[in-house]
Amino acid sequence: MDYVLPPQPPVAVPVAGSAALFPVRRVYCVGRNYAEHAKEMGFTGREDPFFFCKPADAVLSVADGETGKMPYPPKTSNLHYEMELVVVLGKGGRDIPVEEANECVWGYALGLDMTRRDLQGDMKKQGRPWEIGKAFDFSAPLGPIHPRSVVGTLDKGAIWLDVNGQRKQSSDISQMLWNVPESISYLSGLFELQPGDIIFTGTPEGVGAVLQGDVITGGVEGLGELRVEIV
Repeated sequence: MDYVLPPQPPVAVPVAGSAALFPVRRVYCVGRNYAEHAKEMGFTGREDPFFFCKPADAVLSVADGETGKMPYPPKTSNLHYEMELVVVLGKGGRDIPVEEANECVWGYALGLDMTRRDLQGDMKKQGRPWEIGKAFDFSAPLGPIHPRSVVGTLDKGAIWLDVNGQRKQSSDISQMLWNVPESISYLSGLFELQPGDIIFTGTPEGVGAVLQGDVITGGVEGLGELRVEIV
């Protein structure tokens, strides 16, 4: 097949303990999915889940044991970290029942939903979309994917984040307002999910700003650590 331009190579993330790569199709993100984070953002209660997207090529793949290098993005003076459990799908579908949703999960990874908070806030005030605050280049640092067949089904466990060695976020993934199967089920009513889709499942309270030179280290129990330097 002839292309006018050479097609971009697929976005792929390493699989922990393997030479294989996991291809990324779409990146979905669950907003305000921990009660205390919702409160710090000015909201309360278990509202219906909502979602936003990042482009697949926003993924910054960070190999196990390495420190990812994320450039400080332009047009912002308030770059925030958000530590998240990321779910990767090996199966998809429409209107997936909650009780069947975990069977779609191929594995889990550590992710950072990096946010230009000032730009996001400006867009909210003007009733405009959030893309410039959420979907910029390198805005989705992602660690290696751990197969569910190895680590089991994750529904509880500590989630945490440090900046320059100081603890900023500390919670448990059991504190999600909408757990993983509920989020998958709800999302599948809005989009037909496909193998290769990944879902950032939300962040706990304690989000804040980072500067050039800061080192972010975060983790979820059973999945190791993700380490990223802002350069």
